[in-house]
Amino acid sequence: MSMRKWRTAFVVVGLLASVAGARAQSGAADYPNQPIKIIVSAAVGGGNDLIARIAGDRLQRKWGQNVVVDNRPGAGNNLATELVYRSPPDGYTILVSPPASLVVNKALFKELRFDPAKIEPVAITSYIPNVLVVNAKSPFKTARELIDFAKANPGKLSYASQGTGTTGHLTGALFEALTGAKQNHVPFGGAAPALNDVAAGHVDFMFADIGTTMPLLDGGLVRILATLTKEPLAVAPDAPTIASVGLPDLLSDTWTAFTAPPGTPLDVREKMAAALKEIIFDPEVAGRLAKIGVVPWGLGPKEAADVIARETARWTDVVNKAGIRVE
Repeated sequence: MSMRKWRTAFVVVGLLASVAGARAQSGAADYPNQPIKIIVSAAVGGGNDLIARIAGDRLQRKWGQNVVVDNRPGAGNNLATELVYRSPPDGYTILVSPPASLVVNKALFKELRFDPAKIEPVAITSYIPNVLVVNAKSPFKTARELIDFAKANPGKLSYASQGTGTTGHLTGALFEALTGAKQNHVPFGGAAPALNDVAAGHVDFMFADIGTTMPLLDGGLVRILATLTKEPLAVAPDAPTIASVGLPDLLSDTWTAFTAPPGTPLDVREKMAAALKEIIFDPEVAGRLAKIGVVPWGLGPKEAADVIARETARWTDVVNKAGIRVE
């Protein structure tokens, strides 16, 4: 290549880099000025998918830009997370996910193709509390009875989970650590089949989110022994909190996080977080989500980062002490 052509190529590359950099750093003043893609790490129909679609619809109406929701389930939420992680840091590709890929997958998986610590928090919009569930005909009428039996009879009880490394599994591992009694873990391929086997009496108990539990509860097929919350739940007012039955540290919930690729400007993330908070606390939206047990939270980037850091430390400790790994 001649010196003249080399200089021309160098200038073109430099201009392209400048344009890309300017786009990434353009900030919130003109954001958004093009379509937004929301990548959901779960299949169509779940709680995170519903929140993503509500948010997408409301953001589209608010900002006048198309918002596309794209479901990419698989690999313990890692597939969608990696896709967003490698996207341009301009605020136009957003991940909606539960805590897994942000909090525990680095400890669970032998290898990740992204660094959770570099993912940029946008918002934590809401959470779904978890509950301790047994089938309606279980001999355990209270959480205290189940806890006492588990402590006195290690290995006699079995608990279901949505799968290895899921919130239900990790909560079960924490239960074992707090009671000192090993139980038999039975992983399933999702919350629905796990709860169905609990309802049928094939598995003794489960730590499940209240939203998934409610249809079986309303049908009289399961019973909630305790909520894994500090305060009683409005949708299950008769269920005691786990603290009131002697395990105050067995708190567990599943939250919905909106995150962005590494390097996404803070002012862009704050602008989206403010819009998401407005949406999640809208009376119509909040009422709709309350029916499936979702509690609005509305945390912005900095608050969300604090939650992610705290939860990472807590659940990584549980994973490591229990020796849980996903191949």
